[in-house]
Amino acid sequence: MKTLELAIAKHPFFDDLPEEDIRSIAGQANIVNFKEGDVLFKEGDDADKFYLIIKGKVALETYTPGRGVINIQTVEDGEMLGWSWLVAPYKYRFAAKVITKTEMIVINGTQLRADCEKKPVLGYEMMKRMVRAIALRLEQTRLMLMDIYGKRYKKIDHGGYYL
Repeated sequence: MKTLELAIAKHPFFDDLPEEDIRSIAGQANIVNFKEGDVLFKEGDDADKFYLIIKGKVALETYTPGRGVINIQTVEDGEMLGWSWLVAPYKYRFAAKVITKTEMIVINGTQLRADCEKKPVLGYEMMKRMVRAIALRLEQTRLMLMDIYGKRYKKIDHGGYYL
């Protein structure tokens, strides 16, 4: 295997993916180094790529009226970001900004999506992996919201919460 193929095969997101699929994905990918402050994409941009972090940190951010830009989550070594390439309308839902020097595998999502449509087994495998990543991201967001707003709630006897 070539260096890029090895990097893809070693990344937790592609754990146990068949070698044939790894080769195919490597043909649509590059290893790219980003510096602190680089913006990978902005909220609403066309989602044509997705990113596998080898080493580094990236902030997922959104703008909220009255508060400005807020950090929704930090994505680190071994994680993936940019799942919007797989789901219509193919627009990024957040902005992504590099926090520390970061090495990533950048994959052409548009091309991979076309491959997934031609190869249903690959498409199903990608969908399972993306759903797992999205579910984890949702759980992390839920925990963050509980931390932020949990102090405002009082527990009532039946287990519910109120403000």
